[in-house]
Amino acid sequence: MKFPVAVNMSNTSFKTTGEWRSINWRKLELRVYKLQQRIYRASQPGDVKTYRRLQKTLMNSWSARALAVRRVTQDNRGKKTAGVDGVKSLTPKQRLTLINKLKLGSKVSPTRRVWIPKPGKDEKRPLGIPTIKDRALQALTLQALEPEWEARFEPNSYGFRAGRSCHDAVEAIFNHIRYKPKFVLWV
Repeated sequence: MKFPVAVNMSNTSFKTTGEWRSINWRKLELRVYKLQQRIYRASQPGDVKTYRRLQKTLMNSWSARALAVRRVTQDNRGKKTAGVDGVKSLTPKQRLTLINKLKLGSKVSPTRRVWIPKPGKDEKRPLGIPTIKDRALQALTLQALEPEWEARFEPNSYGFRAGRSCHDAVEAIFNHIRYKPKFVLWV
């Protein structure tokens, strides 16, 4: 596996913040996507040994770890929310260090508990906010588990799935009943 040329892979010091900005994200996304496709294809017939091996490969991949850190520190809406450690944002140098520290099996930090109001009511509900490192680990794990489960889901299941919405469900129902009259039970 080739790494981006500008990134120093050792755990020693990193030269500048320009290294983070010079990473070819499209190339990393393509590498991770190809591994996810292989996990999906191995999961369809139920080849457990193969897709577990591929998931471990993905979890140890520098590309997947870099994308997970980027997603948590730059792309997500809650990127400026501090966990129990009080860290709100990371410098590019700290992001590169976090990529190398992401390993499964490390002990997770406790979550910060915040009480937020329920919409339209006077009650409040608890919200747990993990640290940035734990959020990055969750994003990394999601990258490995999602293709396995997408292969096993029913093709006409639309609830809480990536890339599917209520509009897709309505369209599927419409296409199914378009030519013959049928009954639809709306619950």
